[in-house]
Amino acid sequence: MAHDHAHDHGKEHEHGKENEHDEEHEHEADERELELEARRMLALARIRQYGDPVLRMKAREIEVVDDDVRRLAERMTALMHEAQGVGLAATQVGVLRRLFVFTDAGEDRVLVNPVLTKRSGKTEVDDEGCLSLREVLVPVERPVAVTIEGLGADGEPVKLDLEEPSARIVQHELDHLDGVLIVDRTDDESRRAAQGKLRPQPVLGSR
Repeated sequence: MAHDHAHDHGKEHEHGKENEHDEEHEHEADERELELEARRMLALARIRQYGDPVLRMKAREIEVVDDDVRRLAERMTALMHEAQGVGLAATQVGVLRRLFVFTDAGEDRVLVNPVLTKRSGKTEVDDEGCLSLREVLVPVERPVAVTIEGLGADGEPVKLDLEEPSARIVQHELDHLDGVLIVDRTDDESRRAAQGKLRPQPVLGSR
């Protein structure tokens, strides 16, 4: 009987260890989550927010895809991921150049001087959020499939035939390059509700 009791006690001891191990894992996961959230907030602080006049400006065509453009695209891609977004336009970082980055089926893409050359007749309404309008989610109607053309990070011609969700993402980012925001594309009621949440943020470093 003593041996069995000792064995059971060993099991209890092991079970206690497992619990400690689970708690450690949970603690580590919480810490990771907090760190990711802190990085997201830092990234969002570097993205221009609603009320910043640059978000209403039209970006200029890029004449040459050089190292400066590539460095900008790299910085924007890193910032997009840190902010936990799926797309980011140059105007959102205060640069009036026609460039955006986005994630397409898990792959990061860069589009310079993008132009929509085809839109499907079929449209769908879906909720859209924006890194420049943090607390807002509004319904926006868009074509479900598009063809977009432009240049890649090396200056090579790019032509992409995209369907949802990538089709929606590129249309959203292209709007940014023309100074158009999701609150302009939604219905009146949703716009009013969104504007109730949005308070123009103080613009840092603006001249």
